[in-house]
Amino acid sequence: MQIIVHLIRLRPGTDPAAFESWVREVDYRTCPELPSVIAFSVQRISGSAHAAAHYFEIIQVTGAADFERDMGTPAFQGLVRTFETMATVTAEFSGDRLDPAYSAV
Repeated sequence: MQIIVHLIRLRPGTDPAAFESWVREVDYRTCPELPSVIAFSVQRISGSAHAAAHYFEIIQVTGAADFERDMGTPAFQGLVRTFETMATVTAEFSGDRLDPAYSAV
């Protein structure tokens, strides 16, 4: 399993509530159409206009090649088009999880 973390900064003029609504209603709901995605979540960091990042997202995928294949799909490309009107990824980190990991849920 590979995990990808993106730091996200809203574009000037983007309403945080509108971005969060899009995440909940569109971004999350599109995940089942992307077979490589095991888990996906977005976390709010700061509402300050001057923050280096406003959110971060964690994407757990079956593998880099699988996710790359999904990135070419119309569903993913639709997400990218809308996302880029509201926000930008300022940093990306990815790596392979050291198993066995711990989760209480």
